[in-house]
Amino acid sequence: MTRTDNQPSDKGTPRGLTDGAPLHVELTDTDRRVIDVLTAPSRAWFSPRFHGLENIPADGPVLLVGNHTLAGGTDAPLLAHEVLVKRDRLVRGLAENVLIDVPVLRDGLHRLGIVRGNRHNCTTLLEQGEAVAVFPGGGREAMRGKGQKYKLLWEGRTGFARMAIETGAPIVPMAMIGGDDIYDIVFDGDDPVMRPLRKLVVGLGLRASLTPPLIRGVGPTLLPKPERFYYSLGTPIDTSPWRDADDPEEAALELQTVVRKALEGELDFLLAERDKDRGRSLLGRTLSAVGL
Repeated sequence: MTRTDNQPSDKGTPRGLTDGAPLHVELTDTDRRVIDVLTAPSRAWFSPRFHGLENIPADGPVLLVGNHTLAGGTDAPLLAHEVLVKRDRLVRGLAENVLIDVPVLRDGLHRLGIVRGNRHNCTTLLEQGEAVAVFPGGGREAMRGKGQKYKLLWEGRTGFARMAIETGAPIVPMAMIGGDDIYDIVFDGDDPVMRPLRKLVVGLGLRASLTPPLIRGVGPTLLPKPERFYYSLGTPIDTSPWRDADDPEEAALELQTVVRKALEGELDFLLAERDKDRGRSLLGRTLSAVGL
């Protein structure tokens, strides 16, 4: 199965990753077939479309910076699969602490190249020439409220920009549309009805803002609506102009603003693509398939 390597590279002796995660992951043919099988149901249900895959460098470090949706655990893996198939690059993901803290789940995530989400791991992977995906909005975007579809909640989030500047990694805006459409928010985390759940979340040591909304998919169920997923990878942003800035914090904020504007442009492009697509829904795709 997966061959992992935590040995020094030709760039010198690298820092290790936390939790015993492998520094390098090379997928075997069997691994790739397993990933194909695991993602096949979602690919069939959401019928994704991709734009701009050629903007991912063939090698070398790159930071993919995206928007987090309600379906972050569903849409992001489909993009990672497409990048693996079309660009032959394994996108290294950064997982929440609550996932990495589960031993068996942690081992499975490590086999797929996913590590604990912290600055040390992200910087180390970039230094080793890996492709890393980050979502600056994090839990705030994942647990978004009503009226916040596809809004970037990045206030105060400049860490990704600092890491890209420090490592010299280009940034590729990574837009995803569809993940906020497959569920309706019945009550968001701030609703008075959700007060007991908010107390539980706080009791677990998490921020109240991370209280998940009450959602529904098809009818009253949690089956996601078969809305099409759309992805767009924008033109790489060279981070070298900010490398020698006198004020690193100001440089990071300026770069964050540039990336945010670029990502919002990609999101607008995808929203326009979605709105004119007859195949956005399962019904539309079915009618198109039979020539109606």
